[in-house]
Amino acid sequence: MAPVPGTPYHRAFLMERGCRVCAITEWSFARADEAAALADLVNDAYRATGPVKGWTSEAHLLGGQRIDADMLREILARDDSRILQTHVAGTLCGCIHLEKTPPTGVDLGLFAIRPGLQGRGLGRSVIEHAERWAVTRWGTRRAEITVIDLRQDLVAWYRRMGYDFTGERRAFPYGDERFGIPKRRDLAFTVMRKALPDHGVS
Repeated sequence: MAPVPGTPYHRAFLMERGCRVCAITEWSFARADEAAALADLVNDAYRATGPVKGWTSEAHLLGGQRIDADMLREILARDDSRILQTHVAGTLCGCIHLEKTPPTGVDLGLFAIRPGLQGRGLGRSVIEHAERWAVTRWGTRRAEITVIDLRQDLVAWYRRMGYDFTGERRAFPYGDERFGIPKRRDLAFTVMRKALPDHGVS
């Protein structure tokens, strides 16, 4: 018999059994007082070095942090900037940043899923929810993301989600350790884009 929903035992029960979580998620937009928890989630997804390390980890490319709470509070304070977050059985498990770009675009970033829940459909659910919200509320027609170009596994995942190369590359912020400590000198970002239909994402 499953434990009582919402308890730590229930969360462990769900994760241990590898259930698909999309149907039991709760959605909200992050507040400034939730920045520390979001920072922990993002750093866990991208810099984890422990026994539970997701496939999105960049620990082989970068050390240090991915982001901190102060940086997240700055993001949340900007106009037309939101961080969508999702809870599974009461636990923060995923997030994505949306920032409106005139006239009809949205930049997506800080896309993170807790390592123990990766590969179960939650990532697809998060990004599609963000796309639908942007289309419905902002009238968005295209979404853009940036990916470290050496992360070919992540690039391939975004291509399966409908994103394609724009041909644009952006410099990595070497010298700013707030974004991490590079382990290579050839890091750069590639920009990918997806056209979004008027009626939202199917």
